[in-house]
Amino acid sequence: MRPVNRRDLLVVGAGLALAAWLVVRVAYGSLPPLRWWLPVPLALLAVAEALGARTLRTRLAAERAARRGDTRPRGGEPAAPLVRPVEPMLVARLAVLAQASAFVGAAVAGVWAGVLLHVAPAVSRLEAAGGDTVTAVIGVVCAAALTAAALWLESVCRVPPSQRDDGRPGNGVRA
Repeated sequence: MRPVNRRDLLVVGAGLALAAWLVVRVAYGSLPPLRWWLPVPLALLAVAEALGARTLRTRLAAERAARRGDTRPRGGEPAAPLVRPVEPMLVARLAVLAQASAFVGAAVAGVWAGVLLHVAPAVSRLEAAGGDTVTAVIGVVCAAALTAAALWLESVCRVPPSQRDDGRPGNGVRA
């Protein structure tokens, strides 16, 4: 499995920003009002993925320490002698979730950026543009947070470099 290419995320976001700007430019008067709470589910997903990444990173670090036989205390707390292993399929599923979430976050950030590009300059002319600008800013921030949390979760799911039999570092990929 390949990591998400950051350039692909930028292309998706920029393309959808342009498309959304064109659609909003043509149909802004007939769109329903944009409520501030519309992008909040993205923020909840971002928090969930960030917490998942932190938990997984901690569990994987504890498992690696247990494999090395490292039972020294860290930070004043004794290391737990028994570590519940992390199932490899769970890590694989989380990696797939992270990749999908990164693309969803980039796509939604592009859409909200396209809306923002149209409504921000119209704040002085249109009464509804003020509230829609706030909603679009919240949407861009929440979608960017989801993308960042997804990229962090994906990085936690990567296999660390391993040692080869001859003592040289490997690339972490098993053949």
